[in-house]
Amino acid sequence: MSTLQMETEVASPLELVWLAFTQADRVIQWFAPDANIEPRLGGSYELFFDPSNRDQMGTRGCLITLFEPKERLGFTWKGPDDFATLMNQDDALTYVLVTLSEDAGKTKVVIEHFGWKESEEWDKARAWHEMAWSHVLSSLKSALESGKGNLCCGV
Repeated sequence: MSTLQMETEVASPLELVWLAFTQADRVIQWFAPDANIEPRLGGSYELFFDPSNRDQMGTRGCLITLFEPKERLGFTWKGPDDFATLMNQDDALTYVLVTLSEDAGKTKVVIEHFGWKESEEWDKARAWHEMAWSHVLSSLKSALESGKGNLCCGV
């Protein structure tokens, strides 16, 4: 199945966008209410959409697989609980690549989510993620441009 790709342009310097993805205290302002991020190759990239239960609705155990400061960030990904049996097992994780580029004080953010398999259930999971990533990028843009992000995908 093809890669899911979404992009946006944020009226913010690249440095701030990079920090928004790599610093837990910034991620919780626009993406998830709690996070454990170790900004280095092999570090944790864990988002918790229900901080009271870190075993559900989150990316517990996900790791940074590519770390090129201020350019690209890659990490393993787990889907929401509705798709846990499908895509949250170690042999079925998907991957996310965030690519940043700056032009005239604005930052282009490209999200590529790949590793999708072929089946009706995988099609549903991909469609859900297409909706979720759209919301995430909108929240990122809002948080950095106006200081008012909306957390994604909470319970």
